[in-house]
Amino acid sequence: MELVFLGLLFAVLIIVLGVGFPVAFALPGAGILTIGLAAGAGWLFTGNANSYFLSGGAVEWISAGVTNFRGIYWEADRDTLIAVPLFVFMGIMLQRSRIAEDLLVTMAKLFGALPGGLGISVVVVGALLAATTGVVGATVVAMGLISLPAMMRNNYSQPLATGTILSSGTLGQIIPPSIVLIILADQLSSAVDQAAQLRTQEFRDATGEFAMPSQFGVTPTSAGDMFMGALVPGLVLVGLYVAYILVFAILRPRSAPSVPIEGRLDAAFWLTVFFNTVPPLVLIVLVLGSIITGVATVTQAGAVGAAGAVVMAGYKLHAGRARYLPATLVIAALVAIYGLQGLFELNVRRMETDRDVLGVWLAALAVAVLLVGLGWSGWRTLRIENTLRMVMTETAKTASLVFIILLGAAMLISAFRAFGGEILVTDYLSTLPGGFWAQFFVVMAVIFLLGFFLDFIEIAIVVVPIVAPILLMNPEANVTAVWLGVMIGLNIQTSFLTPPFGFALFYLRGVASSTVKTLAMYKGVVPFIALQLLALVIVGFNPAMVNYVPTRMSLLSEQAPPPRNPRLQPCVEEYLMRELPAREAAIRESMDDVATADHGALPEDAARDVAEALEGYDASFGHMRELVAARDAVQAAAPEYRPLHREVSRIRRETAGLETRIEAARDQMRDFRGDTPEAVAGRERLQARIAMLESERDALEQERPEGWEAARDAFRALTDAEQEARIAYQRSADASYAVLRDLVAEIRAGDDLAEIESRIAAMADWITAVEGGTLAAEEAVERIRIVERDLREIAGTQGLQAELQNLRRALDGATPDPQAASGHLEATRAELAGEIAWRSAAQDAILDPLAALEAETRDTLGLREQPRLAREQALDVAACMSGHRDISLYF
Repeated sequence: MELVFLGLLFAVLIIVLGVGFPVAFALPGAGILTIGLAAGAGWLFTGNANSYFLSGGAVEWISAGVTNFRGIYWEADRDTLIAVPLFVFMGIMLQRSRIAEDLLVTMAKLFGALPGGLGISVVVVGALLAATTGVVGATVVAMGLISLPAMMRNNYSQPLATGTILSSGTLGQIIPPSIVLIILADQLSSAVDQAAQLRTQEFRDATGEFAMPSQFGVTPTSAGDMFMGALVPGLVLVGLYVAYILVFAILRPRSAPSVPIEGRLDAAFWLTVFFNTVPPLVLIVLVLGSIITGVATVTQAGAVGAAGAVVMAGYKLHAGRARYLPATLVIAALVAIYGLQGLFELNVRRMETDRDVLGVWLAALAVAVLLVGLGWSGWRTLRIENTLRMVMTETAKTASLVFIILLGAAMLISAFRAFGGEILVTDYLSTLPGGFWAQFFVVMAVIFLLGFFLDFIEIAIVVVPIVAPILLMNPEANVTAVWLGVMIGLNIQTSFLTPPFGFALFYLRGVASSTVKTLAMYKGVVPFIALQLLALVIVGFNPAMVNYVPTRMSLLSEQAPPPRNPRLQPCVEEYLMRELPAREAAIRESMDDVATADHGALPEDAARDVAEALEGYDASFGHMRELVAARDAVQAAAPEYRPLHREVSRIRRETAGLETRIEAARDQMRDFRGDTPEAVAGRERLQARIAMLESERDALEQERPEGWEAARDAFRALTDAEQEARIAYQRSADASYAVLRDLVAEIRAGDDLAEIESRIAAMADWITAVEGGTLAAEEAVERIRIVERDLREIAGTQGLQAELQNLRRALDGATPDPQAASGHLEATRAELAGEIAWRSAAQDAILDPLAALEAETRDTLGLREQPRLAREQALDVAACMSGHRDISLYF
């Protein structure tokens, strides 16, 4: 019966949407109505309102929907959606400032002389507007009013002209900043958590181990990652559009003729080009550049974009005197703040000198000028045609629509899960022959077909939470969330073009003249839909197009993960497997120099550590060769083992699904207590169902291939050998390099110790002064603390720090003990003299060969001990991590 109500859920949804009921209310309404009908039918026919739910009852599932509401609306750390109204405001403000009209006229003059030049200009403007306004309806309408008549006058083919305008207008859905990408990032953040739980559970079921290595975890995403990941695919799509128009114009020149440039290409023309194109480009750089470089989050970049849009609108809408003065004030203030940041310490908490105070006051003045320019621009947008009020009203409407649909979808998904829809989808996709790519193709096909009837928001909010965890948890493909999100975004983009409900078609039909046939529009979008699907295929087979930019920026950022990060290990190992053999001869030469140097200047324990470090380095080369051999053995055995493993994994997943259904049926048994006819009938029905499911489970277990255990044990022996070689290499290389690094730092710090010796010697006078009553003990203690703080910055001074701490404690407290403090001071000075002596001798005897060996091994044997990857290494690792690595055989 659960399937009946699941079908009823979709039937109700289709009916209410078909009659024109608002989507924001149709989604939760269908869920609540179906849950209510199921509860009523259960009470009427079985005497139990919970009979027709997979588990629980109506109250629990409606409560789950409300909990989903709270998760969307009240979670403090879920701030991604705050960017939605900011980018919507930015887009609508720029659209109202007539930026589209100016760009279309300018680009038509620039590209008109090329074959298909008007079409190319439309694509270029569409890309620029996508990166600024992102408002599909406004973009299509503006192009339809300005470019379409010009294209028709110049005898452009109607299908080509309309198709170009329609497809270019939808570029805002994939070229960042995009509302679609923000919504997808929000939905995928929850999907990643679910996928991580599913993958961890599969790892436990497959291996029996409780904890899954973090390097096997699901790669998360954020709105910033989505923006960076969609950048290259968006440009690829633009390139495909331009290439198609050029080829079309060359093959059929009469249908896409070049248009002579009207007027002269004089200084006035190029000045107009500058003011029409450079400000939008600067805004794009400020918004996207701040995200890509990590300077700002997506929400902060959205605020920058909104403010920039107000400034641009301030001079676009105003045609009188001092047109550019507010914008000039803003630019001057930003330049001043940037310059002051380099000249002064502007952090108020770190102000120490009068110069710092002056810098803060100057920065405050620049901020005041910035606010004046921004407020002046805002006043203009409010005063001229009441633009600001209308923009804020449209922003509130659009953002409210998005959020209400989000809330409604939460209730619909709750109802979908109540009737076992999620388990049904999981079972169907998991049992598809062909593994992940079959699942992915089915999901993409369903999203494409839904695009004929639903808007992008409904698809992103309803479909993604259901299918994304299933696709992301698959360890065979091991795709990243950002790649999956961009692929879905490219697919969803077609929903604006596919008849009968493609919204872009309606927008253009509303402004196009009657001579432009609707059938011509349908014909025109077909090749561009095909190009979008081609882009989908290109990006699907080249995941680096999506993954490389966010990975590169992550590894080059100030918050870059260290080389020891588990997620980096496979690619760091590949780098070391190439670099270490190539540099072994040079490293061994440096090792020989250290071995033959004079170790007599070193303390006994330090000399012993150096000898052990050299032995560790020598062993590391062997461990690396063992690791390479073990990895090759795993790769050689994988092709034969993979089909067997894939079959057993399928059986295990199907068995787990049956176990879930069995547990759900057993839970329902508790609702049928007593000896009433309805309770007895309910228990018998559930017992029969449990027996059938257990029979299916047992039959599945019998399908397990013969020899599976032996093959699994043999392959695990190979992976265990690989892991043992890996651990052996890491332990020997890391520990040996750490010894050399620390020893070099200690020897070089000898000069710093010599400088601090006089300060420690002065402590004798402080102790005498405390004993004589001329210096307060608290003052002496504070002076010693300062010396301790400076001593902590010097390598290898732990013993000295301990002695100084004892000295300070002797003077601290209610009854200072100068005699004990003097004893500790003598011990401190004696140890300090010894430290200075051996470090000074070691600088002459062994420092150079030690430092040369440390520098030679820093990027190889000592790579994992570095705080971050060097630029060349980061680029190499980013390229490696941009692909998708199959980790299923470790499950």
